[in-house]
Amino acid sequence: MSNPNFNEFLNSIPKFYSLKDSKLIITNSENLKKNFMDQLVYYSIFSEDEEIKNSLRWIIRETALAFGAIPSSIQAFYEEKSKGKHKNVTVPAINIRGLTYDTARSIFRCALRNNSKAFIFEIAKTEIGYTKQKPSEYSSVILGAAIRENYSGPIFIQGDHFQVNAKKFAQNPSGEINELKELIKEAVEASFYNIDIDASTTVDLSKSSVNDQQFQNYESTAILTKFIRENEPKDLTVSIGGEIGEVGGKNSTVEELEAFLKGYKQSLENKMPGAKGLSKISVQTGTTHGGVVLPNGTVEKVKLDFETLRALSRSAKEFGLSGAVQHGASTLPREAFDKFPETDTAEIHLATGFQNIIYDSSNLPLSLKNRIIEYIHDNFISEKKEGETDEQFVYKTRKKAFGPFKKELYDLAPDVKEKISKELEDQFCFLFNKLNAINTSKEIDSCVKPLSLHTKPPKSLEKLLN
Repeated sequence: MSNPNFNEFLNSIPKFYSLKDSKLIITNSENLKKNFMDQLVYYSIFSEDEEIKNSLRWIIRETALAFGAIPSSIQAFYEEKSKGKHKNVTVPAINIRGLTYDTARSIFRCALRNNSKAFIFEIAKTEIGYTKQKPSEYSSVILGAAIRENYSGPIFIQGDHFQVNAKKFAQNPSGEINELKELIKEAVEASFYNIDIDASTTVDLSKSSVNDQQFQNYESTAILTKFIRENEPKDLTVSIGGEIGEVGGKNSTVEELEAFLKGYKQSLENKMPGAKGLSKISVQTGTTHGGVVLPNGTVEKVKLDFETLRALSRSAKEFGLSGAVQHGASTLPREAFDKFPETDTAEIHLATGFQNIIYDSSNLPLSLKNRIIEYIHDNFISEKKEGETDEQFVYKTRKKAFGPFKKELYDLAPDVKEKISKELEDQFCFLFNKLNAINTSKEIDSCVKPLSLHTKPPKSLEKLLN
């Protein structure tokens, strides 16, 4: 990506856009896609002026709508899935922690190659923090990538693990829930029309009955569902996920799933009669986020309990959901992925595997790798556990370097990024094929009807276009 002087960039904006009656007019669409979108995205991230960043993000979003790349909810697809359609498709939900624009472009290229539209971009609550990607930034970068790759159709952007902090919840339940409400509102305003609520951290296994164990979980999930329904755009139903077992904990059971969903359904009906509930449910079947790291820094092969996953998906469908969701899947053995469509898993979440491709790529400059390792030791050494090897410590902690090194990664030489992007694209295409998430364009288009939700331009935009 070649980035001109900032003032030169600002002076170029009126060559591509004008504003009439608060509507963005595109005046040079072909050159915009090929020659200007890279710069728009770059400065929407790295401009030091917040007003300019907000204006650029608005421009990108409105440009995406004009080109038919439309933020959408996957709700309708999952409703059909709950009734037995699309049974052999498992939707990949991809967390992008670094090189977001280039990684998203590689995903869209893979989708176009495979005639796919059933895939999700997501970012977790914790990732928003340590990768320094606010929802408005993340969504605009994704949409910019779609424009750059000539991708049109619904684009699913998701808040992943919008999680209740158990310690804060124990001290101040309403305060913790209100913090999540603020994040949800910010995300929905940034075109996140898919939200995964994670109150599984409040499950109390010391309670005698399964219902009591899940009580705080389903109550909090119902409260946040009501808030989402009150704040979602008119004529659009946000797809909402829940979670019954914290990833890395004990395996979930059908009894737990049924107790949660029965309690949740009744709680939501009491709070908001007739409201649509969850479209999917996340479960634990043997994985951990990032995988189990061996002393040499490699990831241990995990044996995932696919029969439990099958039973949980089946039970979830009896409650009108699309099925179960598997987290922590990107570091599983390659031969495991075709098992997910076989067990009718609705969705799997993929993150660390792509992080590993970026960090472990032979194309990433060694000098940058060494600076990242040095940064991790200088800033997070207190997190190193007794008996943990240096390789284990670096592996589990290096995700926290994506924020501080964000600009250095974006500023890598174009040929370096191109090679890393090719590695990522190959992995995405492998996963799309294994998950049977290919040739899904017709299936998505038949049920998901994207809404172009325009917003008013920021006041500061007029300065850029005059």
